[in-house]
Amino acid sequence: MSLGAWLELLTSGLITGGIYALVALGLNLQYGLMRILNIAHGEFLMVGAYLTWMVQTSFGIHPLVMVPVSFALLMALGLAVHFLCFRRLTATSPNLDVFEARGLMVAFGLMFLVQNFVNWIWGGDLRGYEFLTEPVRFGGAQFAANKLLVFALSLLFAGAMIVLLRMTLLGKGVRALMQSPVGAQLVGINTRMLHPLMFGIGLGLSGVAGCLLSMAYTISPSMGEPYTVTALIVITLGGFGSMSGALAGGLLLGVVEALGMHFTNPSLKALLSYAVFIAVLLLRPEGLFTRKSRKA
Repeated sequence: MSLGAWLELLTSGLITGGIYALVALGLNLQYGLMRILNIAHGEFLMVGAYLTWMVQTSFGIHPLVMVPVSFALLMALGLAVHFLCFRRLTATSPNLDVFEARGLMVAFGLMFLVQNFVNWIWGGDLRGYEFLTEPVRFGGAQFAANKLLVFALSLLFAGAMIVLLRMTLLGKGVRALMQSPVGAQLVGINTRMLHPLMFGIGLGLSGVAGCLLSMAYTISPSMGEPYTVTALIVITLGGFGSMSGALAGGLLLGVVEALGMHFTNPSLKALLSYAVFIAVLLLRPEGLFTRKSRKA
């Protein structure tokens, strides 16, 4: 393979990995902070993708305008979902194990509810639109401009989330809750405010990921579930509760998939991902990028 071909292959993996990381950050935030394993997370990504497609094709609104709009709308939806579903579960569950089990069942219901609602509104056909499809040439390699933009924006949002958690007072409160919920409450951290806020931000990030995906790929009502599964693999790689680990894990998984599909068979993509998932669970269950004494 030429240098340009290697560059295209690795860049393709990083572009995919950037989306993986952005989706995983939102899910990791929800599970790491609240122990809500939101398996409907990918369905809200799909909602963000469909909203962007709808306003672009129906009203001609530029997809980049929809990036902050998707974040705001899905964050507001996340606040509503938390208030209507998970807030009550928190109050009625006798312990954390019961809450996790009930939360998982609620998330299952949300997954099918959202998926069928989108299928009812927009149908089950593949959708898409053209956006920045012209190629960009660099170093003997050729890349689609829209995919490069998707990668750059994915890294931007992921980096902003990590900086928020590391550098701000809000982020310190979130990390304290992740490390010791009881200790954080004893020092006065307001869980009733942080839990819905972080759940909303998590869904906001999924909305951004869906918006970005619509710029470069076709979308369908069934697109969300594979991204939820991939996000679970990514946060296992990076460590539950570790935001920087989720970013590194997403990029790594994207590159592994790209290399594996190139040198084996594209149909083995899922097999490669699950093989990595099982190996990490068996050999390093705390994650590849996480120290046992410190997360985030």
